[in-house]
Amino acid sequence: MLLVDNNDRILGYAPRSLCHKGKGRRHRAFVVALYNDRGELLLQRRKHDLFSNKWDLTGASHPLRLKTMNESYSEAAARCVRQEFGVGGISFRKIGAFNYFAPQGKKCENEHCAVIVGKYDGKVKPNPKVAYGYKWAPFSEVLKEIRKKPESFVMWARLGAKVIRNHRLGKYLLATEQN
Repeated sequence: MLLVDNNDRILGYAPRSLCHKGKGRRHRAFVVALYNDRGELLLQRRKHDLFSNKWDLTGASHPLRLKTMNESYSEAAARCVRQEFGVGGISFRKIGAFNYFAPQGKKCENEHCAVIVGKYDGKVKPNPKVAYGYKWAPFSEVLKEIRKKPESFVMWARLGAKVIRNHRLGKYLLATEQN
């Protein structure tokens, strides 16, 4: 995994097992959110080692260390939605990031997490190996559910939704729902 500081500067590399054990090691991650023309976000009910059966944004993963280079956030997001929903051809952009630590027993998440977004209006086919199910939901409803039942969402989805809400994309999604 790509070890980073709080500002996403690469410090080195470490195996996944060290990054997610005890207090972990801060590493690069991302959450990706696909939105459509109706102002909806694609959510999935996540299958995850530590935080299973909770709602997530469209996908989440880590940029990979490849043989000769590090995978970019856009490349990683494209890989993620292709593997998790069987879709491609999407243009992605980073709109922000956050740092967080989430302990879970002897394991944890300790990540600098970029928020990557892309627009998509086609059909999706969720991968049953990573998701129990999915739904398209109006952004206002996602925010309402996070406020009412935060424990039903993975932490990085709650934090990612906050970044989206505070970005001009959030204002666009909320305005699109009204029309």
